[in-house]
Amino acid sequence: MADQALWITEAEVAALVDLRDAIAALERGLADEAAGGAVNMEKTHATFGHGDTLHAIGATMTAQGMVGTKTWAHTEGGANPLLILFDAADGRLLAVIEAFALGQLRTAAISGIATGRLAAPQACEMALVGAGKQALAQVAAVAAVRRLKRVRVASRKPQNAEAFARRAGAELKLEVEPCDSVAAAVKQADIITLVTRATAPFLRSEMVARGAHINAVGAVVPERAEFEPSVLARCAVVAADTPAAVHNLSHEFREFYGNNDRAWDSVLPLSRVLVTGGGRPADADLTLFKAMGMGISDLSVGVEVLRRARAGGVGRALAQTRRARPRFAINQM
Repeated sequence: MADQALWITEAEVAALVDLRDAIAALERGLADEAAGGAVNMEKTHATFGHGDTLHAIGATMTAQGMVGTKTWAHTEGGANPLLILFDAADGRLLAVIEAFALGQLRTAAISGIATGRLAAPQACEMALVGAGKQALAQVAAVAAVRRLKRVRVASRKPQNAEAFARRAGAELKLEVEPCDSVAAAVKQADIITLVTRATAPFLRSEMVARGAHINAVGAVVPERAEFEPSVLARCAVVAADTPAAVHNLSHEFREFYGNNDRAWDSVLPLSRVLVTGGGRPADADLTLFKAMGMGISDLSVGVEVLRRARAGGVGRALAQTRRARPRFAINQM
């Protein structure tokens, strides 16, 4: 099966890797990026309908011998993302991976890695704003790197916060408290994760206690925003999965930094923070990690999924036609 291209389903992805596996895989991918063995493709998107979006991201991971792309349409009716992996040496199709679960894993994993590096070592109070499909994995990722005593959650719809608190408390064995406002949720929180589809900032600088770390995960296109740009003025360290995508697509960052190239240089790639051993300065007011989604994240987890699928005989083999160089006949008159 190692020589055949595989179709790997959502259920198979979930059975092959868990969150800790994803964190370890992504740490390897970030190390490859820092060493020059992995490079992101520029993220792109197009808007259609009533705020729906078509996305494409990807990466070359020559250190792993693979390249690939992920594409999906985010619509009001749902999404069906697919990760496509190719052999870096000869372009052979290696796998098509249904990538909704994979996307949740890599998005949560990178928040966990950033929190592990940038949150205070004693951080134990988490605030979560947003109770959608990404929320549970985000809490689990933070719980994997910090011993949480309590989680407070706020949502645009209070009933969603209440339902999430019951589910997360039961599944993660944590004290999870629903709150009726963002201000109540983030008050005195050590770690704040924002994972919404908000179109206007809701987190104000004065809401955030000194010493906090913020994971800003939800706003990945210019039409969306989660925090007031003035929050950035308080940050001792600002990191991103891919600063280039932040520069191109983040409303909050573009409003704060504008055309100041020197200021933009302060936005550090998380891969650099990871491999240099950098972290939270002892006297830091705030730290912030901005996740835009990047191809290296998807491929890092996808490569591990494919490795385990091959080892375990998992996945459906895809028939491939013999590859040949096409010949074109040109009729001349």
